[in-house]
Amino acid sequence: MASKETQTSEITAINPTTTPSKQPYGLQSFTDKFYMEYARNIQEIKNVMNNIILADYDHQHSIEGLNLVNAVLRLGIDYHFQDEINAILEREHLKISSGDDDVVNHGFYNNNNVQDYLYDVSLRFRLLRQGGYDVSTDVFNELKDKKGNFNPSVAEDREGLRELFEASQVRIEGEHVLEEAEVFSGQHLKEWANRNNHTSEARTIQVTLEQPCHKSLARITAPNFLESLFPATRHQGWMTLLLKLATTDFKIVQSIHRMEIVQVSKWWKELGLAKELKFARDQPLKWYLWTVASLADPSLSEERIELTKPISLVYIIDDIFYVHGTLDELTLFTNAVNKWNITANKEQLPDYLKICFKALDGITNEISHVVYRKHGWNPVDSLRKSWGKLCNAFLLEAQWFASGKLPNEEEYLKNAIVSSGVHVVLVHMFFLLGQGISKEAVNLLDDIPGLVSSTAAILRLWDDLGSAKDEYQNGHDGSYVECYMKKHQGCLVEEARDHVISMIKNEWERLNKECFSSKHFPMCFKKGCLNAARMVPIMYDYDDNHRLPGLEDYIKSLLSETIK
Repeated sequence: MASKETQTSEITAINPTTTPSKQPYGLQSFTDKFYMEYARNIQEIKNVMNNIILADYDHQHSIEGLNLVNAVLRLGIDYHFQDEINAILEREHLKISSGDDDVVNHGFYNNNNVQDYLYDVSLRFRLLRQGGYDVSTDVFNELKDKKGNFNPSVAEDREGLRELFEASQVRIEGEHVLEEAEVFSGQHLKEWANRNNHTSEARTIQVTLEQPCHKSLARITAPNFLESLFPATRHQGWMTLLLKLATTDFKIVQSIHRMEIVQVSKWWKELGLAKELKFARDQPLKWYLWTVASLADPSLSEERIELTKPISLVYIIDDIFYVHGTLDELTLFTNAVNKWNITANKEQLPDYLKICFKALDGITNEISHVVYRKHGWNPVDSLRKSWGKLCNAFLLEAQWFASGKLPNEEEYLKNAIVSSGVHVVLVHMFFLLGQGISKEAVNLLDDIPGLVSSTAAILRLWDDLGSAKDEYQNGHDGSYVECYMKKHQGCLVEEARDHVISMIKNEWERLNKECFSSKHFPMCFKKGCLNAARMVPIMYDYDDNHRLPGLEDYIKSLLSETIK
């Protein structure tokens, strides 16, 4: 595997705003004029944002700033404007925290103006929370009447209801008012959409209910956002600038992904596992897409390519355990991975497992070298430990199902959080990103913290809903639904599925808390975890024909379509 290092050394971090002469070959189809106009467009929007920041604080500038922040986030171009976004949100938070009279008098908390300011209140809350600010849910109690119900006038404001529904998605455990807000807004929006199902607004509402922005990838929800964007921003002069930038940025990022796919395909072909292990999945594009979703910043090109490598091995080893290997072979392989040595069992270990371990060892050493070279920390021990834990979890499941004895649902999920492979992947992601590496953070990561376990639980529970049967995998690894129904005799499949859906919501609340409150890990890593969770429905929502229509649409949006 040492020879593969020359592949990754050719990959440099990409800055889309530089001139073509400084770009990798995959981006040289754009002209100097194209990049100059692109950079000018970015600066124009920065100027708009800075003017808002410097202006006297009033309701007009407040909501304009929030709308602009929301727009760049929803279009996935926020990486250009992090300083400006932080400045706008910081000012909003200071005003809210200080109990500024201007905020109160402009109706942000005034129950007499509930309908007019429902949109403002909900948008401000969501953006501040997503930005990591400590914000109270008390503002939503101000939207209720004396009986504790949401004011009837709230239901008349569909634009505000959509934002209320979106705000409810960033709740953490125990925030009951946001649970009520989700039910209230969702019910009224669904009823209106059903009554007006032939309108474009009804279609926009339906997509919002199915794909709230906090739980979805920006690239997926951007078209729906553009449809819903205009009522709130029709008088904003920056709309034309923003749409122009989004279109240009889309083209550049698309070309970056195409270049990366070439690199990933070359690596996968040269690795040779597709030829050596014919029983295993051969889906490098699908594996690479996990990294596109998780590491959305275009400058993280090398990190995406490197992260695709352990992801591919998670899938390969999964197939070894659940499709091909015998229990004795799997036990030998697990021991070899835990000791990180195949010499002791070299004669007993089948050739296909020796080939797999060799690839695993090579990739682990290669990534460790990359991390050490860039960030000065050798992660090899943590990476090896994570693979040992994964194989231990795989082996335990293999033993369970070989014996025909399913565990209870608690035991199953505890182990499934590890066997999902999420821990392995996120450990690699953490080190490749290179921010916040310390002994304390590494020890916490090795022990699978809540940030990782909630992401993993979301993946496994989605996988286990019953529709997620991969057409390329013919093995059987059980499911949470099966374990739950075994314990709860007489429980119908739909009841078990409803329980799993409720559990996914609970895990999202825990993940939100970890992402918005935890100080143990850097924001870039927390964003990566969030994006991985957002990618899960796209990867596991199979239709009746065992196809992934969401994934197919995602591939088209990334590689072939233009932004509309």
